[in-house]
Amino acid sequence: MSVYTKLHHMVVSGDLDSRERTTESELAMRLGTSRTPVREALQRLEGDGLVLAEGRGVRVKVMTIDELVDLFTARAGLEGWAVFQAATRVQSGDVPPARLVELEMLAAATDARTRAGDLELAAEANRTFHERAASLSENGAVRATLNQWWDRTVVSTRHTIRTPGRVEDVDHEHRRILEALRRGDANAARHATEVHVLATRDSLIAVMEGNRS
Repeated sequence: MSVYTKLHHMVVSGDLDSRERTTESELAMRLGTSRTPVREALQRLEGDGLVLAEGRGVRVKVMTIDELVDLFTARAGLEGWAVFQAATRVQSGDVPPARLVELEMLAAATDARTRAGDLELAAEANRTFHERAASLSENGAVRATLNQWWDRTVVSTRHTIRTPGRVEDVDHEHRRILEALRRGDANAARHATEVHVLATRDSLIAVMEGNRS
């Protein structure tokens, strides 16, 4: 596993506290390597929008509310397009039925884990659901961009959202996306995806603004 991969995991998993500055030497010691590969990996992570350089160290980058609004709005458009393409491929018979079954299982797992209070596992299942749906478009560039945006969102909301919200609505919205995909209805799939992402954005921002007041 590369130094970049290890540091990326540390940032996204929360192993690096976003509220504290970490030096290159501290990270090199933790990883048992020299500072040069650590510095190079941190430069890549800064390009990913996950860390901010501070002298010879870094701090995990937490987006502002305005930045999160912009990211979610952009994600709604890009993910909506990806699911539009996915539904088009379903309609033409290019998507194996097993991949739609997988989405059904992920939606069910997201709902079940949320209701059980297993929020970390629920978040993982939810993210995987969205990633798998977008991946049906077979567009690697879109998939990579969405994954990067997911990382930034996870990092920026870790200390904000402590309890599940919109449980019923989220499950219904996932089901609408699935139904449109199964029908191969590209326009409905895109609309359902955009509505879902924007509703999640609005709910998240409302909680963050409430915590700030």
